[in-house]
Amino acid sequence: MTDLEELGKKLTTEGPHKVEGTPRRVRGLLGGGYVFDTTAARYVWEHPYYPYFYIPKTAFEKGALEKLDSSTKSYWLAKLSIAGKSTDRVLVFEDAGPLKDLVRIEVSALGLKSTHFTFSASNEGLDGWFVEDEKLLGTHPKDPYKRVECIPSSREIRIEVDGVVLAKSSQNIFLFETMLRPRYYLATTSVNWEFLSESKTTSYCPYKGMANYYNIKVNGKKIDDAIWYYRYPTAESALIAGRLCFYNEKADVFVDGVKEEK
Repeated sequence: MTDLEELGKKLTTEGPHKVEGTPRRVRGLLGGGYVFDTTAARYVWEHPYYPYFYIPKTAFEKGALEKLDSSTKSYWLAKLSIAGKSTDRVLVFEDAGPLKDLVRIEVSALGLKSTHFTFSASNEGLDGWFVEDEKLLGTHPKDPYKRVECIPSSREIRIEVDGVVLAKSSQNIFLFETMLRPRYYLATTSVNWEFLSESKTTSYCPYKGMANYYNIKVNGKKIDDAIWYYRYPTAESALIAGRLCFYNEKADVFVDGVKEEK
C-alpha cells in the first residue's frame, strides 16, 4: 500500500495537476454489483498525462467504505466491499482542498500491459468503469481533451532493424493522438512475416481497444512486443483494425525515406 500512501501525500501537499467536474454518469462494477452510481464524479489529473475518476463519498452505500488507516487528517486508506468481493486499493480524502470528500479507486489491471503512463499496476480493484452505458477499456478514463484521428496516407513507411527491411508500405493509416507521436499502421501483406513471432502480451487503451503483440527476431536479436495490432478496435479507431504498428522506439522507422528519431 506504500504507493497509495505516497500518492495521498503527494496530492495533499502538492495538489493535483487539475480537477474538473463532469456531467457524465459514472458507475463502478465490483463483484457483480455497482458500488457507486453518480453524475457528480470529478476528473482528477494526478499528473499531466491523463485523468482519473474520483467519486464523492456520498455516492457509496453506507458502510461500504471501511477505514484501514487514519494516520492523517487529509486522507486515509480504505477497503471497499460489496456482494462478497472487496478491494483495498482505495484512497479517501477528507480535508484536501479540491479533493475534499472524494474517493479514488483503482481498476483491476490483471493481465494487462498499459500503453500509457500508470501510477500503479494493481491486480485488484474495480472490475470496470461504465460511463453512461459504455464500459471503458484500460485502467483510466478517456481524457475529454484528447483526440484520436485515423487518416489514410500514401506516404511510404519502411521499417528496419539492423538494416534488415521488415516492412514497406505506401497504403497506411496514420494515427494521430493528442500529445503523443504519430503511429503508422501497415497492412499485414506489407510485412515480412519470417521475422515475427506471436507474443502473449495484451494491453488495453481507452481510445483504441485491446491490443495483441508480436515479437521480432533479426540477426539473432529478439525484440519483445515490438509490434501491436487491434483485432476489434473502438469505433473512433476502426480504420486500424487488423493493421500492424511497429514501435517507433524499438525499430528504425522511415517516412518517405527520412528516418525518425527514436
